[in-house]
This record gives sequence, structure tokens and C-alpha cells, in this order.
Amino acid sequence: MIDSKTLFKSRIRAHLKETVRYLQFIFNGHIAIALFFLIGAGAVFYQQLLADLPEDFPTVFVISIAFSMVVLYNPIQNFLKEADMVFLLPAESQLYRYFNYTLAYSFLIQLYLVALVAALLAPLFQTSYPAQSYSGLLVLFVLFKAWHFIMTWWSLRLRSKQWRFLDKVSRFVIQFLIFYSFISDFVWLLVIFSLLLFTLFLYLYVRTHRHLLAWDQLIVMNQQRMQSFYRLASMFTDVPHFKASVKKRTWLVRLATQSIAFRQEQTYSYLYRITFIRSADYLGIYLRLTAICGLALLYLTHLPLILMIIVLFLYLTGIQLISLWYHHRTSLWIDLYPVANGWRKQSFVHVVERLLFGQLLAYLVIVLLLTNWFAFISIFLVGTVFIMGFSRIYMIKKISKT
Repeated sequence: MIDSKTLFKSRIRAHLKETVRYLQFIFNGHIAIALFFLIGAGAVFYQQLLADLPEDFPTVFVISIAFSMVVLYNPIQNFLKEADMVFLLPAESQLYRYFNYTLAYSFLIQLYLVALVAALLAPLFQTSYPAQSYSGLLVLFVLFKAWHFIMTWWSLRLRSKQWRFLDKVSRFVIQFLIFYSFISDFVWLLVIFSLLLFTLFLYLYVRTHRHLLAWDQLIVMNQQRMQSFYRLASMFTDVPHFKASVKKRTWLVRLATQSIAFRQEQTYSYLYRITFIRSADYLGIYLRLTAICGLALLYLTHLPLILMIIVLFLYLTGIQLISLWYHHRTSLWIDLYPVANGWRKQSFVHVVERLLFGQLLAYLVIVLLLTNWFAFISIFLVGTVFIMGFSRIYMIKKISKT
């Protein structure tokens, strides 16, 4: 006889212990400071946006889309392992309470996102609709979050990815129309779309409960979710459980390495360039940070704030790129290279510098198109000084300790 409560306590205790340990490395002092400035800059930008909010701003679309995305985002953590297919699957009938515990945990842990998005969009709603109450929308927000959470759990019994995709798309469209109707005071449309969602709710229950739990599917989803977390943590510390993935990206590798001379001192330059491109981590983070900062620059007008944002994102990118130095730490082949260690540091610094200057160049193009030459020259000078100091002082001290 399996005690569901004891099993759940042991699994969640191990999960929280591992998660908290890695979060301590992720949210270290440097990242905390960067996030503090990022939140401050975002608050200033948001306040400026609300102060100059045009009358035709599509607030109802923004809130409806954001709320619909949140209510349909329902990752379910069951803490299942591969061995459970052998040891726990035969006792599935005794584990209903265990799955109820995991569902309750998964739902409660997601309420932080509900609270965050609700708090973030409250000023926008009150600015656009000062006569309407926000509390009624919040009640609807939480109610539909629970509703879709249950439907997501039921849909995991189905193995057809196409069917689950169509189910999620249809629910998103209906949910968007519900929020839109509620904010716009279209009462009859609100009732019609709510009944339509309830019909889909009943249909999904009948269709899915013909099938048993797809244990192998739940285990794979749990592993994929943890691998995403391990990928993030691996940029700050060693993660034995992380399985790094590699992508070919042949044309990018050829473009990045064609200028490298066939000499010993260029060995690590070649290695770090193809690692940056082919690894599933670094290139994506680099492009995302560049895009986010670029979008922010489109709406900023004050030069001090622009400088702060650019330096902040250069810093965040540089911190992420430092993990390139440790990427091959478990490979014995690196130690067999007949290349001086000094060339390794020199090549690494050179690669990171070029990446940061490439990012700065993208920011300078945006600034030049939107502002003036004075801002362009100021950002160029400040960015150059920061990149040189970060790569040749801070980063060298950082990697010299290892």
C-alpha cells in the first residue's frame, strides 16, 4: 500500500531543495543589482507611457491577450521519474491523492504569475477605464485560471500533439473574447462565449476520461521542464543533471570562422566561436537580450536613462557570456591541446569583446535613427569604456580564479 501523502512530501522536499540550491547561484549579488536597475528603469518607462497614453491605445486588446496567455499557461509538475514507470505505474489506482497534491502545488505556485500580471496591468486599466472596477476582472482572471488549469490536466491524457494544439488555440480564442466582452461591457457576448467554453469543458472531460494517464508523456514533460531550469542554472554553476544540446547551424559557423587563420594561437578563438553558435544556450540569450534592449530604446527619449539601459544590458550579456569559459570544463581534450593557456584567455576575451561591440553597434544604429549625434557619440564612448573595462579587468579577474 502506497502512502500518497508521504510520497508527495518526499518528492516535493527533494525538488525544493534542489531548486533553491540553484536559485542561490542564479540570483547572486550581480544579478540582483542588475534586476533592481532593470525594474527601476521599467517603472520609469511605464510611468512615462501612462502619462502620454493616447486615447486610441488598444488597452482592451493588451489586457485581454495578456490575461488569456496567463490563464492558458499551466505547466503541471508531477515530480515523476523514469523509474516510476516500473515501480508506481502498477499502483496507479492508489495514487489519485498523490496527483491531487501535485496539482494543488502546481496551481498555487503559478498564482505568483497571476498576481504579477494583474499588478502590472492595473495602472493601465485604471488609466483607460477609470469608471470601471478592476476587482471584478481579477475575480474572473483567477476563476478562469483554475478552469483552464483543470482542462490542461485532462488534455494530458491525450497523446495527439495536434489535437492538444488545436484545443489550446481554440481555448485561447474563446478566452480572449470572454475578457474582451467583459471589459467592453458586452454582456450577451460574455454569456455566449462562457457557455461555449463550458461546452468545450464538458466535451474535453468526456473525450479524455476514456483514456488512462499517459505516464511516459508526463515523465518526458517533467524532464523537459527541469532541463530548461538546468539550462538556466548551468550559466551560473555546475549542473551535473544538465544535458546540453548542440545544433549544427552550418552557415553561421562558416560565417563566423572563415576569417580565422589556421594557426595554433587561433585554436581557442575557433572553439569559442563555434561553441557560442552551436550551443542551444548562448546565441539565443544573446539575441533575446539584444532584441529586448532594442525595443526599449525605441520608446526612450532621456539620454541618462538610455545610457543606463544600454550599460545594464551589456552587463547582463557579458555575465551570460562568461559561462562560455566554463562550457568545456568537463572535456579532457581541451587539456591536451598543445596551446599555451595565455592564448586561451586572450582568445576568450577577444570573442566576448567582439560580441559586446556587435551588440553596442545594434544599439547605436537605433539611437542614431531616433535621436541625434550627441547621443550617438555619448553612447559610443560610454559603451566602449564599459566593454573594455568589463572584458579586460572584471572578466579576466573572474576567469583567473579558475
